[in-house]
Amino acid sequence: MRSVINHQMMFGRTDISAIVFDPKSRDDIPKILRGLQGIYTDEELRKRVFAILEEVRPERKKGEGKADPNTGRPGMEQWAILVLGVVRLGINADYDRLHELVNHHDTLRQMLGHNDWTDKTSYELQTIKDNVRLFTPELLDRINQEIVRAGHTLGKKKEEENFPLMARGDSFVVETNVHFPADTSQLFDAIRKAIEVCAKWSFDEGLSQWRQYDHNIRHIKRMRRIVQQLKHSTSKKPEKKALKDQQIKQALLDYLAAVDYQLQRAVRTGAELGGLNPLRLSQLNGYIAHAEVQMGQIRRRINDEVIPHAEKVFSIFQPHTEWISKGKAGVPVELGLRVCIIEDQYRFILHHQVMEKVVDSDIAVSIIEETKQRFPNLRSISYDKGFHSPDNQRDLKALLEKVVMPKKGKLSKIDKAHESEPEFRRLRRQHSAVESAINALEVHGLDICPDDGIKGFNRYVALAVLARNIHRYGALLYKQDAKRHRGPYKKAA
Repeated sequence: MRSVINHQMMFGRTDISAIVFDPKSRDDIPKILRGLQGIYTDEELRKRVFAILEEVRPERKKGEGKADPNTGRPGMEQWAILVLGVVRLGINADYDRLHELVNHHDTLRQMLGHNDWTDKTSYELQTIKDNVRLFTPELLDRINQEIVRAGHTLGKKKEEENFPLMARGDSFVVETNVHFPADTSQLFDAIRKAIEVCAKWSFDEGLSQWRQYDHNIRHIKRMRRIVQQLKHSTSKKPEKKALKDQQIKQALLDYLAAVDYQLQRAVRTGAELGGLNPLRLSQLNGYIAHAEVQMGQIRRRINDEVIPHAEKVFSIFQPHTEWISKGKAGVPVELGLRVCIIEDQYRFILHHQVMEKVVDSDIAVSIIEETKQRFPNLRSISYDKGFHSPDNQRDLKALLEKVVMPKKGKLSKIDKAHESEPEFRRLRRQHSAVESAINALEVHGLDICPDDGIKGFNRYVALAVLARNIHRYGALLYKQDAKRHRGPYKKAA
């Protein structure tokens, strides 16, 4: 049994609409909670958001759709799940810090529906993790649209009835939680996990053939370390370099032999126990396949073959990770995925897209088409040169009244005249404000994604965008509250 929120007031409980925030606080949490309070106190907005939250339910164990909200044990309220997810991303907290806050932060507990002194409800760490992961990017995007529309009513001026949206877009890299992808390290990760799976599987079945698994892992690790130390040589003498190259090749061959021996043992264990647990067999086969790929690439490198970029895998745990070099000063390479955002003049993020195996120019039109479906009053867009292509220029001008996208290379007289127009130059100057939105997202969670898999990555990014917009919504409400408390300005007599 699961509900969006318990509307029955308990003794000693503070109603969410009556929570008071410190107007002098400069921390992020009060503004985030004020934004959530604004959702709750706006009756129409609350109805729309709560209707979406009703769809946040776990999957049935047998994969037969969503669980029935009217049966089973009481689950965490969907409102509480939204609060926890937004706070986690809004303050860039890990689950351990969120666990501490949710059990001991008084204002946060009031937002969750707990009173101050009689309610001893506490949350387990795993419960928080499991429930926040129930969100999907699609549901978060729908909630985000409602927040943006509500924010526009606060941000726009009274005389603006059909106010046009002036958007700006740019992309940035959200890093994945991976180490530098050296081939020897990737191979060690794969064989280590294969050995660990075999060991646990054997212990569960009462077998002792992997009783020295920890020793085997340490042995392979030592051999990998020998290879790493040999590669640290900086000698420039030809004879020393030749000798060192020969030593490195021999160390690599020894390393591959040790890994191959353990790999064959893992294959035999999988064949012996595979019928007992197909799920664990699939997991083991995945690590074995990764190890075989890395071994093949190392052998090719020994033979001085260049590995094509498309064949490289940069993490066995986060296979969606890409090697991205954007030419930034001091940042030669980033490991992660690009994310493109579209921000309006009210500093709300209208839409975003996680970019897998594509670059800026590939999504310049499609993301605007999707944004315009969500917000039909979108009038203009500004991009940088990375989004330019002749087709993009043509297609965007068919969608919007004004397109600000400088062309690459030498400009013709017509292009120079176009880019010298006052409105073009004004919107171009305002484009740099999107960097502020990117910085805010990176500071509040999107510097690095700790969640696993591409599904976790998409959910994490969508939740970060929603948290940022709720934070912005709360900041506008804070400003509105401050004006109300100050009252009208009176000149001194």
